[in-house]
Amino acid sequence: NTVITNSIIGDNVTIGRNCSIGQPGFGFALNSPINENIFHKGRVIIQNNCQIGSNCCIDRGTIANTIIGEGTKLDNLVHIAHNVQLGRNCLICGQVGIAGSAKVGDRVVMGGQSGVGDNIEVGSDVILAGKTGLSVNAKPNQFLMGNPAMLKSRNIASYMAFRRLPNIIKLLKK
Repeated sequence: NTVITNSIIGDNVTIGRNCSIGQPGFGFALNSPINENIFHKGRVIIQNNCQIGSNCCIDRGTIANTIIGEGTKLDNLVHIAHNVQLGRNCLICGQVGIAGSAKVGDRVVMGGQSGVGDNIEVGSDVILAGKTGLSVNAKPNQFLMGNPAMLKSRNIASYMAFRRLPNIIKLLKK
């Protein structure tokens, strides 16, 4: 039940069941009276040695191509929007969404249910913990978590402080 159009697929690529690859992305001309669709003329390029899990959607580009870099692995239920550029050897876990025109470096790991906003740049060797919401650019070699995304150490410190708030409020009331 996989449907593939407007795509170039390299050697040794595995694609799971029920994928939609190369369909137009979610783009609308908001100034038109009927919010008509924006024409997509780009393609999807899946380079060599990639693995695409079941139920993934990879949108074709509007003008530029959507690119899945060599050796990249997508888990089930991943959405890659139009014009996204994924680097080499990335690991994208289940239910990740990468919004339009995002650029992702090499060897990036995105934990389950994490998301990357549109036009965001993610440097190489970045790790996003599960459920991380990335809405700003990420420099290379960082481990980020939380929503909004922040360095892992800062996120853990913030969470620990948050857990202490009820006791601090009790002390302040005294």
